[in-house]
Amino acid sequence: MLVDQAGALKGELTRGQQKSIQTDRVLLTRGPDGEVDIVRRIYRAFVEKRQSERQIAEELNTEGILTDLDRLWTRGTVHQILINEKYVGNNVWNRTSFKLKKKRVRNEAEMWIRADNVFPAIVDRSLFDAAQNIIQMRSVRLTDAEMLGALTDLFSREETLSGLIIDEAEGLPSSSAYRARFGSLLRVYEIIGYRPRRDYRYIEINRALRQLYPGIVQSIIDGLESRGCVLRHDGDLIMVNGEFSLSVVISRCCRIQSGSLRWWLRFDTGLQPDITVAVRMNAANQVPMDFYLLPGIDIARMKLKLAEDNGLALDAYRFDTLEVLYDLAAPVHLMEAA
Repeated sequence: MLVDQAGALKGELTRGQQKSIQTDRVLLTRGPDGEVDIVRRIYRAFVEKRQSERQIAEELNTEGILTDLDRLWTRGTVHQILINEKYVGNNVWNRTSFKLKKKRVRNEAEMWIRADNVFPAIVDRSLFDAAQNIIQMRSVRLTDAEMLGALTDLFSREETLSGLIIDEAEGLPSSSAYRARFGSLLRVYEIIGYRPRRDYRYIEINRALRQLYPGIVQSIIDGLESRGCVLRHDGDLIMVNGEFSLSVVISRCCRIQSGSLRWWLRFDTGLQPDITVAVRMNAANQVPMDFYLLPGIDIARMKLKLAEDNGLALDAYRFDTLEVLYDLAAPVHLMEAA
């Protein structure tokens, strides 16, 4: 559903359509009643009738019911519906990545970003939880060695692995069962000696940066308050002295093929802060290297790529510490003129 900056509804977007105005927003809304009924039917058949994903798919195909992409149902497509949290009101995105001139790839669960209870559910939570319990119980009777052996056999047949390939395999625990047992699919792949074509080391780095983020934000808050600033939190925005807004982003350091270092900044244009504090991590992505104080009036892009040296146009905003921010934000008390 397309909405404007004031929250007024502007109409539903059809498949492939995108917003054209930067200040507009897109909200997920309930789908057609017929599709909602099919989703609910799948959950009831799986939980109440104890039908397998394969049986449900065959039944839907026999009745001539196609997926939303006008394709036949498979074990995997039914399974994906049974584990998708959007049906209980949770929004999970970044499941896939698509880089220019590259194939679309499915991201591991560790890369997903989630927001719970953000829109009305169409499947009862107890029914959803029952489905997850059935899926997880399939692997309870299997030892770790048996699960790994089955996955190794699948790899030898398919010569590649993914969550969808695992979910399509008959007689194999689901990809979610492997995640629950071993922590992640990447961990399972490592154990059986499968190396995905895509380098996923950055997942661990991103996880570590997410853990560092609250501490970095708190250190900035402490620095501002030490100068006597009065702060107010508005979601991810920090209002300073009621005069300007501040947001914080952390940029992971990447080493490109030539050996040079790069940092990619992604801005949440919905926040529209007056100043963005961009924290550039060091080459090991362990501690901040330096900081960019980027004014919103000058930086209007959603993404920004930084090199080790960027010229005066960008490096004029670079500082080794945030003392300059703290000093500039410190309130100054003036004597009232008679």
